[in-house]
Amino acid sequence: MTNIHQHSSKEDTSIGLAGAIALGIGAMVGGGILALAGVAFSVTGASAILAFLLNGFIAFIIAMSFAEMASRNPQNGGIYTYAKRALSIQLAFGAGWVVWLASIMASVFYALGFGVFASFTLQQVPVSAISDFFSQRWTGLLIAIVSVAVYTVKLSLHARVDARNINVLKVLVFAILIAGGLAVIPGRPLSELTEHFSPAFSSGFSGLAAAMGYTFVAIQGFVLVAYAAGDIRDPQKNIPKALFYTLGIGLIIYIPLLVVVLAVGIPDGVTLHEISEAYPETLIAVAAEHYLGKFGLWLVLIAGLLSMLTALQANLFAASRVANSMAADRTMLPQVSRLHSRYGTPVRAIHLTALLTILFILVLPNVASAAAASSLIFLLSFALAQFILILIRKRAPDQNPDSYKVPFFPTLPIIGIFLTVSLALFQSVVVPSAGVITLLWLFAGSLLFIGFFLKNALVADVSEEARNPEIIRLRGNSPLLLLPITNPANVASKLFLAQALSPPTVGRTLLLNIVKPSAKSTITNERIAGSRDVVYQGLLSAVDASVKADTLITIAKDPWKEIERVARSHRCQTLLLGPGDFSDEKTTQKLEDLITRVPCDVVVLRQPYSGWKISEAKRVLIPVGGFDKHDLLRARITASLWRNFRPEITFLQILPENATAADIRKQRRLIQHFGEEIVPAGFKSTIILSNDVKESLVYETANHDLMIMGLGRLAPGDKAFGTIPMEVILNTDTAVIFISHN
Repeated sequence: MTNIHQHSSKEDTSIGLAGAIALGIGAMVGGGILALAGVAFSVTGASAILAFLLNGFIAFIIAMSFAEMASRNPQNGGIYTYAKRALSIQLAFGAGWVVWLASIMASVFYALGFGVFASFTLQQVPVSAISDFFSQRWTGLLIAIVSVAVYTVKLSLHARVDARNINVLKVLVFAILIAGGLAVIPGRPLSELTEHFSPAFSSGFSGLAAAMGYTFVAIQGFVLVAYAAGDIRDPQKNIPKALFYTLGIGLIIYIPLLVVVLAVGIPDGVTLHEISEAYPETLIAVAAEHYLGKFGLWLVLIAGLLSMLTALQANLFAASRVANSMAADRTMLPQVSRLHSRYGTPVRAIHLTALLTILFILVLPNVASAAAASSLIFLLSFALAQFILILIRKRAPDQNPDSYKVPFFPTLPIIGIFLTVSLALFQSVVVPSAGVITLLWLFAGSLLFIGFFLKNALVADVSEEARNPEIIRLRGNSPLLLLPITNPANVASKLFLAQALSPPTVGRTLLLNIVKPSAKSTITNERIAGSRDVVYQGLLSAVDASVKADTLITIAKDPWKEIERVARSHRCQTLLLGPGDFSDEKTTQKLEDLITRVPCDVVVLRQPYSGWKISEAKRVLIPVGGFDKHDLLRARITASLWRNFRPEITFLQILPENATAADIRKQRRLIQHFGEEIVPAGFKSTIILSNDVKESLVYETANHDLMIMGLGRLAPGDKAFGTIPMEVILNTDTAVIFISHN
């Protein structure tokens, strides 16, 4: 196995416009309409045609949002990818968890649909024993489970899916069905052709809404174009076109087919409601047999089998990629992110997705319930996608005039949110099992995330923010770093560290100079005049270090309390200090008191000499005594250094000499995983066996240019700089960054 980040997904980026359309059609056209037309007619009558049209209207609004986000950020993963850029990691997990379930439920629907069509097909065999055997419900379930197993193996062995030839065959079959029906129409009287169009609304508005909820899954396949955005050439042009062409082709097939079924597909003496109730999943097959004979029946059965299989493959593929992306971000078990060493496929994500798909196949009672659950969850995820677009457009407007942009913004996305949420809520009432599944899934996900994934996910997330500050802007954050300055000679080195800690484009640094008043006005005036020089040097150094800086000069008798006051009033994220002489016990005590009180992260820099710059640190040592309090701040600083200077980073843990081989292996795995969450490459993980922690740490520190060390858990009165930090300070000339995550 190998890690996902080590596998190149760009080596086969070759999907053009035709391939992208084929991907969308493969997931959208076929299985949904064939399995759900009867369900839709049974709950609303002839207005099922209107239900598909209205779903198409909603889908076009959704497609506009996906077109903008996918062309602007052409990466695989769909909604989860957008969510983790614009929302907190907790909300991004919720989005990914829902999207994963949506694709799983779509897989369940198409697997069950394939089971129904395969059983119905085998019942046509003119052997009573075979026909009777496959008329039992459990045979359809067995076929559904086997189909999932087969595609699990196939997807595990092949990194790409390609069903273009099958798509062409499917479209050809639908064209024959529609053309055959249209050819029959001229020979029928008008009264016969229009007989089953009335009553149009057999159950009123509620029936129409129910039909929309059941059948939305037949439309949603177009989003797979956006999910594969990272593999599509010229995404700014091809993604919007592929999304809209896919939807257009799908509706051009769906609407005429439904019209033909109503006009010439219902046998004489049978009402639309009766035949829909009798054949909810195979109505179109029965209708085709009526106007095209056995040829029409077998045509639909073949098309249905092919459609269900291609859609099943596409949704299993999409679901496994979502799980794989989440695991890579540590919002799921990291083992799920591993790729097969030979085939490059996310085999563990595929297996986990298939296992859950089979579980839901056994739980859900029928195809209609699976469709309802899938539609509900997709509707909720699409509402979230449109909300994310509004946030992204507001926080980071795209200045590229060639990029696709949703027209009538934000009106259309807001309308889309209202429609999708309303339909999802109605569907949860009409089909309670769909709402129950969604609530249980969200509840289980919340427990898993808080109990097992949250800590590692936060570490990976702050590291991603540090390496890619654009995410901070998309999330609407503007972190502020507070830097007290007193000595002009040391301002430059501190600002270069501030530049590494403060995210470019979005972060700001507040330069604070505190004037301590004196009883003598002449001394006070001299201090005020000196503060101008300090601030002037600070601004010059900020320009050199490319730091966005604000300045603040205050007058206070107690500088330490003033630093705390400013940090609180300005809600600073980080306080950067450089006290200079750690041998002064009074200054060290003041510093320790401040660290315990200030409501932000604290970074304390020990410079090896005046004028030292952090860019000189080529070898960085990070002792890891445990994995808890300082993980987030340590990750943020380390990832920031890696982003700016690409140093060689070593994560070090010192274990007792009597540590067992099992303990060593366990800690080595933990350190390796911790490093992978922070930096994608360029780090080492080292374990040293020693009973003298201070001596070993001093020795290792002396052989590096910079050491980052966490301070212990502090309460008022505790000493932050205990024996180990002071040993490092007194016995090495290495630059040291002490951190305290408050």
